[in-house]
Amino acid sequence: MAGQGSRQPVLAVENLCISFGMYGRGMEKYELEVVHNLSLTVNPGEIVAVVGASGSGKSLLAHAILGILPGNAKMAGKLTFCGEDLDRAAQKKLRGREIAFIPQSVEYLDPLMKVGKQVLGACGRRERKQRMETRKEVFARYHLEESVANLYPYQLSGGMARRVLVAGAVMGNAKLVVADEPTPGLSESLARETMEHFRELAKEGCAVLLITHDIDLALQAAGRIAVFYAGSVLEIAPAGDFSGAGEALRHPYSKAFLQALPQNGFCPIKGTQPYAGNLPKGCLFGDRCPKRAAACAGNVEMRTLRGGEVRCIAAE
Repeated sequence: MAGQGSRQPVLAVENLCISFGMYGRGMEKYELEVVHNLSLTVNPGEIVAVVGASGSGKSLLAHAILGILPGNAKMAGKLTFCGEDLDRAAQKKLRGREIAFIPQSVEYLDPLMKVGKQVLGACGRRERKQRMETRKEVFARYHLEESVANLYPYQLSGGMARRVLVAGAVMGNAKLVVADEPTPGLSESLARETMEHFRELAKEGCAVLLITHDIDLALQAAGRIAVFYAGSVLEIAPAGDFSGAGEALRHPYSKAFLQALPQNGFCPIKGTQPYAGNLPKGCLFGDRCPKRAAACAGNVEMRTLRGGEVRCIAAE
């Protein structure tokens, strides 16, 4: 996998598939697969950003890593953390300790617990004094007054609640931070400061998986960018390949995604992302791709190309 080299990745996702039990009109039950053969690695000291349209499977990846998928979800494939299987028991043990999570929704905050206690986390008497000092430092960094510690989540503004979530995730010595849209509701300066904090964590050896719609922020922080589409990864490329008009990118969708940004002319991509229950044969982007060929309807595997990875037979 690109970027792995001789290092053992902190996180390795191999051929991840996620499906949900559904009921049809006649109440017949069937499985709807929404994430398909997704593979990704995050190395020590690396920030990997996941970008893509809404509904492409980005948050499902985060929930699969944390072991918090809904009860009607089924998962296949392999997850490893520092070389060990990341099964349900390991997820429960590591979640909130060696694996920190910044969720997309502020509703993850416990409405019945003051936020200071939530950020502090579970700790013994010996740890409490040090963690209190760390919590004060983190609050100051994210422009949270000390009085905020005594508030309940409903007393916070949306931006404050977002900052509390980030503060809680960076309290400990996690080996992996999974950040699912961590910047909505933050000012531009604070969003950039959050990215800087992620870079500092990476310099200390932490692995960061950054899930975001804001590709500009992702490019400032990440070393590699994974482009998601219709429940799979179409390309994994060095962040530098997204500069300019994206001539260095490999997949037609990655290039179109970049061109659709406002600063690049806001050129819309024709068509819509396919529904999970009605996917095209072969390449998932095939029905919208200007370079589609007959061979695109066959099996299209991820392959290494020019220092990145791409799921496209026409890429050069």
